[in-house]
Amino acid sequence: MDIIFYHPTFDTTWWINALAKAIPGANVREWKAGDNAHADYALVWHPPVEMLAGRKLKAVFALGAGVDSILSKLHAHPEMLDASVPLFRLEDTGMGLQMQEYAVSQVLHWFRRFDDYQALKNQAKWQPLPEYTRDEFTVGIMGAGVLGAKVAESLQAWGFPLRCWSRTRKSWSGVESFAGTEELGAFLSQTRVLINLLPNTAETVGIINAGLLNQLQNGAYVLNLARGVHLNEDDLLASLESGKVKGAMLDVYSREPLPETCPLWKHPRVAMTPHIAAVTRPVEAVDYISRTILDLESGKSVTGQVDRVRGY
Repeated sequence: MDIIFYHPTFDTTWWINALAKAIPGANVREWKAGDNAHADYALVWHPPVEMLAGRKLKAVFALGAGVDSILSKLHAHPEMLDASVPLFRLEDTGMGLQMQEYAVSQVLHWFRRFDDYQALKNQAKWQPLPEYTRDEFTVGIMGAGVLGAKVAESLQAWGFPLRCWSRTRKSWSGVESFAGTEELGAFLSQTRVLINLLPNTAETVGIINAGLLNQLQNGAYVLNLARGVHLNEDDLLASLESGKVKGAMLDVYSREPLPETCPLWKHPRVAMTPHIAAVTRPVEAVDYISRTILDLESGKSVTGQVDRVRGY
């Protein structure tokens, strides 16, 4: 079995050795320009078109939870990957726990009014504030995939009212489910904390805009953990200035790295991290990829395959 590997920043030697150890008999090599030799599987992140074009592969694995970079390149270069070749993404591989940590810590930060106390601290003001109640702190999760389910699960322990919105209705215990565009307004109207974990598709680009933000409860909070293209940053800033949105925590942006001139940097009610909410954990990723390849070779059913039409 021949496996080609390409990632612009990962420690390629570590990955090749780990994969070779996890898949007995596999010949794993780093792909370099001009390499047209046989390959059964390709493991990639932002792959050059020439790496995949014309190959008769059994499957391609994206080395992350998102596949939008591959799909966008496929849109421009449909010859890059035959439609019959299955495309897989990393379903969890440690990302679920990271998203749970991030979401829970931030929701509690807002719920305990630590943002307000930090603002008071900056003014050297000693002023205890009224507490929020859980009943008025409904958390709404946009996107109900693997990571959305993990985040909802972690928040349940804290007693917040929970709801989710997705393309199709979910049956999660303790979580009110909304589905489709016709139910988006109802989902938003009672949401105080909006957590975005949507996939990046043509339908979701720019979805968090002025029209959506205006449907949230007054004094809402926005936590974007999915993709920068989901959020209209100018509309968010306008909603912050009007007071409709009280605060935002952003991990992803329309441009990365975020330019120093972007007004998000200086806004007092915007907190930011540099796209680190959930990163690929190599050990867990190798375990998932190797098990999936071995199952494919044995003809067993597998999970994680991407629907190229839906985009996830």
